[in-house]
Amino acid sequence: MRVLVLHSDVAPDAPPDELDTLVTAEAVLKALAANSHRAARAAFVPDPAALKAVTAQADVVFNLVESVGGNGLAACVAPALLEQLGLRYTGSPAAAIALTGDKPAAKRILRACGLPTPDWAEPPRWDGLGAARMIVKSATEDASVGLDDAAVVADCAAVRARAAASAARFGGRWFAESYVEGREFNIAMLEGPDGPCVLPIAEMRFVDWAAGRPKIVGYAAKWDEASPDATGTVRVFGLEAREPALAAALRELSLKSWALFGLKGYARVDFRVDEAGAPMILEINPNPCLEPLAGFGAAAAEAGLGYGALIARILDAATDD
Repeated sequence: MRVLVLHSDVAPDAPPDELDTLVTAEAVLKALAANSHRAARAAFVPDPAALKAVTAQADVVFNLVESVGGNGLAACVAPALLEQLGLRYTGSPAAAIALTGDKPAAKRILRACGLPTPDWAEPPRWDGLGAARMIVKSATEDASVGLDDAAVVADCAAVRARAAASAARFGGRWFAESYVEGREFNIAMLEGPDGPCVLPIAEMRFVDWAAGRPKIVGYAAKWDEASPDATGTVRVFGLEAREPALAAALRELSLKSWALFGLKGYARVDFRVDEAGAPMILEINPNPCLEPLAGFGAAAAEAGLGYGALIARILDAATDD
């Protein structure tokens, strides 16, 4: 097939989390070519006429657009325009990306449907702030933007101050979520002929972490490979054999999230499991990073699925009628 790899428009001086989009696009391009597809890539521009021109020769679009103009919440614009043009594309539809892209909105939907998610509060009233530790997060951006140890705060005044400082530095909306003491898991899901399947479950372990330090996968852990944070966050598989009941609970909640938000192709659900063993859904990512060495590729490899086969499965999900 003729496949167009469509990615975010990234500036040459963009931060590492945005430049990673180009690395991923090149890896997908090579995988498609290795599978005998005629592949090209292009940056997304939110103009229907320009998009129609750039996709004119494509049978299907491999959608890697994670932001538009640096705005993660606008990622839904790409599939929305592709749908308007009647084009097939990989990944989740515009509605799913819009719903999950606003984290507090997604949490409201989860809570309304009885799925567990930590308590949270939003400006300007910050209703629900308690005495327990909170973590201040971007409401609309992924890739751990703005996350470091200082994002975990101890009181209401600190929440307000951190949110204001983060908004001034990074822009956008910020909210506070109860910081869950416990373990962190990433659950990758991949669509097949019989629907979504859960790939091997990954636990993020914090090795040689200082006592009392917040256990979070912050920006440095994801994007500064030489940092102690990166070397100290280790992905471990094998939960299914070690703790089958917990694995089954995480799998069930992930599949319920897939159905609830109308996800398609591939997705990831991030969890914390508290000290009592109760899973809590943190975020749902309908277009997780597909860089070969990132978490989704690692989960696929653990399942015996090479990178080329993974890209082929995602493409198949977009073209199966």
